[in-house]
Amino acid sequence: MIILHGERVKLRALEPEDLDFLFTIENNTNFWQVSNTQVPFSRFVLKQYLENAHQDIYEAKQLRLIIEEINTNKAIGMIDLFDFNPQHHRVGIGILVHEKFQNSGFASDALSILIPYCFKILNLHQIFANIIPDNHQSIALFSGFNFKKIGEKKDWLLIDGAFKDEFIFQLINE
Repeated sequence: MIILHGERVKLRALEPEDLDFLFTIENNTNFWQVSNTQVPFSRFVLKQYLENAHQDIYEAKQLRLIIEEINTNKAIGMIDLFDFNPQHHRVGIGILVHEKFQNSGFASDALSILIPYCFKILNLHQIFANIIPDNHQSIALFSGFNFKKIGEKKDWLLIDGAFKDEFIFQLINE
């Protein structure tokens, strides 16, 4: 049985075959505002990244998993754990689903897999997400999993020449 398996998607480790998918996602300027990217990535750099993706979350302090549709075995997105802090039992979470597959429940299925993984396998106490106020889909997604808005960073991100606030959402394992 695959632990990271949902109704419609499974979450899996990065594979060398994901190079073209990563290249497409990382160089899509529509995603740059949520990934804090400002320059394109070369295939060479992404290949090096894939070669080091085997690092344990305790070593790298982050984990990127591919969201793969079960019916087609096709990579449709990524879900990241970042700023992993085992001392304080917390981690940040970010999710990106390719534009062609958005609004289809895939992000929700992926999150429903990763939340229990964080609490039961990684033994975390809390998960947080950073979301810009006009990303209504992400706010609805995380709110649907009982993440609570606990703060707001004013003028935190410079996007398209304008400063935007950033909300902090948090889910505490009670």
